[in-house]
Amino acid sequence: MTTPTRPTSRLAGATGRVVALLLGAAAVWAGLFALNEAAWPVVLEDWLGLDLTDRVVDSVAFFAYDVVKILLLLVGMIFAIGLLRTTLRPERVRAFLEGKPLWLALGMAAVLGAVTPFCSCSSIPLFIGFVAAGVPLGVTFAFLIASPLVNEVAVVMLADMFGWQVTGAYVGAGLGLAIGAGCVFSRMRLERWVEDFVFTAPVSALGVDGHRPSLAERVAAAREETREIVGRVWRWVVLGVAVGAGVHGWVPTEFFTTYAGPDNPLAVVVATVVGIPLYSNAAGVIPVAEALWTKGMATGTVMAFMMATVALSIPEFVLLKRVLKVPLLALFFGTVAVGIMAVGFLVNAVF
Repeated sequence: MTTPTRPTSRLAGATGRVVALLLGAAAVWAGLFALNEAAWPVVLEDWLGLDLTDRVVDSVAFFAYDVVKILLLLVGMIFAIGLLRTTLRPERVRAFLEGKPLWLALGMAAVLGAVTPFCSCSSIPLFIGFVAAGVPLGVTFAFLIASPLVNEVAVVMLADMFGWQVTGAYVGAGLGLAIGAGCVFSRMRLERWVEDFVFTAPVSALGVDGHRPSLAERVAAAREETREIVGRVWRWVVLGVAVGAGVHGWVPTEFFTTYAGPDNPLAVVVATVVGIPLYSNAAGVIPVAEALWTKGMATGTVMAFMMATVALSIPEFVLLKRVLKVPLLALFFGTVAVGIMAVGFLVNAVF
């Protein structure tokens, strides 16, 4: 009977320390993420004596909260996916997806997006991680579209305000749009329009010589990848959210009632175009949509406005511009915008 050698014991001890550090870091990350939402009203209202009902103060609170939230998501998600990729190679991910029908892979991505309640900008860290992990772009775009459009909070609020019939139409349209756009993108060769740094991150080179990396080496590679990617995009996070904060809470309701009312056959187009520059999550835009609906705006027009506001935004454009080249960025925004308009016209024809 043999006894463990001293090097084996030292290796086990080192692994235990790394695991403990990872668990500690995860706890700190979760604490900061939870604290972020509660902290800014206290800082601005209780400590500084500012009025959060003032539009400027509300925009400042929105900016501070969203910048911290997205940066935390960038650090946490990129690191977690990078660490996962050190074990699960991109070739295995591609092999798994290649063995599935396209509709199933797209459906899985859309459902994953639906159960991750992120806004359009918050979904981008996972989008970057999925692309770097070898997930096909069409499947990744299905996730990016579904994540802000459909989530459990939106479903509950929609059902309470509009009823289950409209809610079912919205959820079906959101998932259908994500899967349909993903199917379109899957027919194209789009990888050449993704910035090279996404594919050449440090994790991608780990273990290529047959060496089986230790947990400490995996963590180091994931940490370096996180530092590199976050270092490239954090300025664009700040810029994008600053633009979003500038229009946060501002909805030209009188403009909508005048130019996107039931008498305008192009009301869906107007609602979509006006909704894109605005920046909100589904929970934030639903009360506005209800107000427009009670003023007589058609159901499909309201739905198009909601979808354009949550699925497409200037902050999202600014962030994606750092990851995608202009042709792919234009293709993504154009396809989703046209899809949203199609949903709006279809719903107006049915309801």
